[in-house]
Amino acid sequence: MYAWVPGINAETEFPTAAGGPSINVNANDLLSGLKMAFMGTLEGRRGQWGGMVDWFYSNVGDTKSATRDFKILGVLPLDLTADLSLDVKTNILTLAGTYALVDRPQYSSSLVFGTRMLKMDETLDWGFNTTGVLTIARNGRVEVSSTQWDAIVGAKGRAALGDGQRWFVPYYVDIGTGNSKFTWQGMVGLGYSFGWGDAIVAWRYLDYDFKSGESLKSLTFNGVGAGVSLRF
Repeated sequence: MYAWVPGINAETEFPTAAGGPSINVNANDLLSGLKMAFMGTLEGRRGQWGGMVDWFYSNVGDTKSATRDFKILGVLPLDLTADLSLDVKTNILTLAGTYALVDRPQYSSSLVFGTRMLKMDETLDWGFNTTGVLTIARNGRVEVSSTQWDAIVGAKGRAALGDGQRWFVPYYVDIGTGNSKFTWQGMVGLGYSFGWGDAIVAWRYLDYDFKSGESLKSLTFNGVGAGVSLRF
């Protein structure tokens, strides 16, 4: 089980192919808008062959309201109130097989091959209300969903530090393509091994470059994470 709180950066293609606004959400804003999250990895191995499942899920959202007073023709008073609510659900699912290339107490490394899914569901609720000489109420909802499947290949492992081999450096890297133009992921950290498992702090970077015609041109998740692994 782990917690990863990345900053999110994106370059959009909406509303025109010439390029839309950029998106930058830092980790603090992400935490303040967090509604629900789950992150975890399950890995098994028999001999040199194994498999792993990694799932990252987050549901974040925010609401904004604003009112403005103005006059029509400089005489008739009118108040306009706007209410906006945005909800974004993100699923990042990795399904992969592993093959142990090196398995020593001081150092281990495995080949990783499989697929990664990125699924994002966005819901925007909006409402406009006026009071004064005119009373108008307009409400609506827009929902957008996108799913990307990519084949990936990479490597993962750990290197022990010192003679006691309690401290170690875990790492993971992969590259892939498929529905997206190109994607890659990297992770490096510092861990401490106990009898029951490991405690790890790491930096994780996940990048997507999408094909033309998508509403997003690029998307990056980048930030620190911490977790605990149990061996059984």
